[in-house]
Amino acid sequence: MALRLLGVRARSRGEMQERLVRRGFDADTVADVMRRLDSAGLLDDEDFASEWVRSRHTHSGRGRVALRHELKAKGVAAATIENALSDIDPEDERAVAGRLVAKKLTPRVLEQVADRAERDKHFRRLVGMLVRRGYPQSLAIDVVGEHLDAAAE
Repeated sequence: MALRLLGVRARSRGEMQERLVRRGFDADTVADVMRRLDSAGLLDDEDFASEWVRSRHTHSGRGRVALRHELKAKGVAAATIENALSDIDPEDERAVAGRLVAKKLTPRVLEQVADRAERDKHFRRLVGMLVRRGYPQSLAIDVVGEHLDAAAE
């Protein structure tokens, strides 16, 4: 069963252990399976965390805060999480946030931002969207402000 789970996608040690326990395996069996997977090199939290961060940041547009939360929920150690998150370039994070904002700035929205009340409404919504995706609020405010200012010109 453990190999089948790994065949679907890579898993963290904590995630694999939790899945085996949830399936009803006793503690000795789980420990034995984990030992075998470790000795075969099939469980590596550092590789898992690095790949998770790269994939989720690039393809799903997740920010550091969300990625940290996701990896913690998967049972990855805090030091491993911080090491994986250090791979994200701040400029790349800003660029991904900018692409997310640009995607939301439809022609209809761009027409509305000339009105101050509408601009403020869209500003709040876009900042909220970035914060929910795990970007720091200060970065979200800067990126949204830049895009709305550019759209108003």
